[in-house]
Amino acid sequence: MVVRTAIVRWRDDGATVSVVSGRFRILRSALGWAVGESLLDANPLAGMRGPPRPGTRMHVPIDDLRVLLDTADRLLEKAQASADGSMRTSQELHRAEQLRLLVRLAADSGARRGELAALRFSDLDDRVLTIERGVSAEQVGPTKTGRVRRLTLGSSTAMLWRECEATWRASVPDAVPFGPWLFSGQSGHQERLTAGAMSHWFAALCREAGLPGVSLHRLRHTVATFLVGRGDLLRVQQRLGHRDASTTLRNYAHALPLEDLDAADGIDEMLGRVARGSGSWSLKGNAIEV
Repeated sequence: MVVRTAIVRWRDDGATVSVVSGRFRILRSALGWAVGESLLDANPLAGMRGPPRPGTRMHVPIDDLRVLLDTADRLLEKAQASADGSMRTSQELHRAEQLRLLVRLAADSGARRGELAALRFSDLDDRVLTIERGVSAEQVGPTKTGRVRRLTLGSSTAMLWRECEATWRASVPDAVPFGPWLFSGQSGHQERLTAGAMSHWFAALCREAGLPGVSLHRLRHTVATFLVGRGDLLRVQQRLGHRDASTTLRNYAHALPLEDLDAADGIDEMLGRVARGSGSWSLKGNAIEV
């Protein structure tokens, strides 16, 4: 009853289905560990049905992604037209340039928000992006899985990265050292942009685009859904940095292309023969023959 009361309170406080489900599973796991360590005689949650789990992971539809990219381009053009050399307009232009790169990079790489926030200019070699660090609780550390992965960016995304880097380096006086971070609130890129600020920037873009329900993480699902739809399950695992293929399959099985056309046609033929009375049923082994 204590846990059920807590679940109701979490929901009333605005916790999402994912958060409520995650908290319950962590609590049940912790109590199970306590039983295993003989700290408790029995798990008080044994047999309790947990709250609903999150449904299908929602991706950003291609049409909505196009709207986001177009909106980022429009905001950049507006910032360029308004730039008058003042600090305020220079900051707005710098932000618009980074925002356009952020959308394109997230929709190309499928990287997590924390991984995007921890990117350095040196992480891109030609078109090969190395993701070896992430941000958790605003602290830079290893990626979520603790593994380093390398992936190839689209040529236009890599070109946009290089163009932005060249523009930003040229805007900084020679006497001022240029920093290592790809995304930064400073023109010199000496301090990285926080993951929270990155989400704030992206949310503002979505509101401008009329897509308030879109989040940065959903672009990751767009990459996965596109590749799984092509049958590239192992490539999704590698590109998104899943620990194993079962994680990919569990989360994106709904996007797998159907490959049961021959089976459906065979069943349809069998049913047609039975309906016409041109066949009879017989059992052979574990199979039914007509």
